[in-house]
Amino acid sequence: MASGTFDIIHPGHGFYLSESKKLGGDNAILMVVVATDKTVKNHKRVPIVGEKQRCEMVSMLKGVDEAYVGDEKDPFKIVKEKKPDIITIGPDQNFNPDSLHKSLLKKGLDIKVVKINDYKKFELDSSCKIIRKIKQTDFDMEYLENCQ
Repeated sequence: MASGTFDIIHPGHGFYLSESKKLGGDNAILMVVVATDKTVKNHKRVPIVGEKQRCEMVSMLKGVDEAYVGDEKDPFKIVKEKKPDIITIGPDQNFNPDSLHKSLLKKGLDIKVVKINDYKKFELDSSCKIIRKIKQTDFDMEYLENCQ
């Protein structure tokens, strides 16, 4: 199981999900939990893309077998329901794997937690970098007005 915001899909997301699935072995099922809009606002920024659309996009990515929007009231709800063998943490996520593992154990869930530390570096390898570049780009306003 992997989780994240997945606001503007970029190669870093693909790498994270691919590495997550590899950890499960040959017949692994990759489940992805997409952060709710409220969670994103509380921890990062206002999301560009809404939670339902982000979940739909993630579900279309190669290797993703199941995708869910997280639960506001109980962040562990889907974990408790699906009981994955492994939970992965992305390279840009500020979770301590040991602390998360201890929290899971307290809830009766003995799930391995693995941080994916390495990822391919591209100029635009994060949603924040993409947003920053868009802000800095001098777009032709006529072009933007014609976007539908």
